[in-house]
Amino acid sequence: MKARTPLLALLATGSLMFAGALLAQDQPASPQAPTTAMAQDSAQFNTPQGQVTIHSVVPPVIAGPAPNFEQLSGGSRYITEEQAAAYPLLANDFNYVDKGHTGHISKAQYERWVNSNK
Repeated sequence: MKARTPLLALLATGSLMFAGALLAQDQPASPQAPTTAMAQDSAQFNTPQGQVTIHSVVPPVIAGPAPNFEQLSGGSRYITEEQAAAYPLLANDFNYVDKGHTGHISKAQYERWVNSNK
């Protein structure tokens, strides 16, 4: 191997990287970042087809007071993810409440969660 072969490879690699960086700067981002925000729940984007406005609203959750542990667990020592689905707020927070990621929630974990949401 001649001494200029590694130098030639290094020069070619550097040139290709430089050319790639220049080409990337010339390409428009798709989709473009929001140009203006109309409100907290909407944003406008410019696209090749025209301006698009996206509206986002979080629906209210009507769940009522938290049921007692025994009601959700069905009399067992734990609440499973399937049982938690009966109370939408707990189903949404299931992974947060299940700190050890055991797949179930103990009575103590449930009571801490209920007290933290008051």
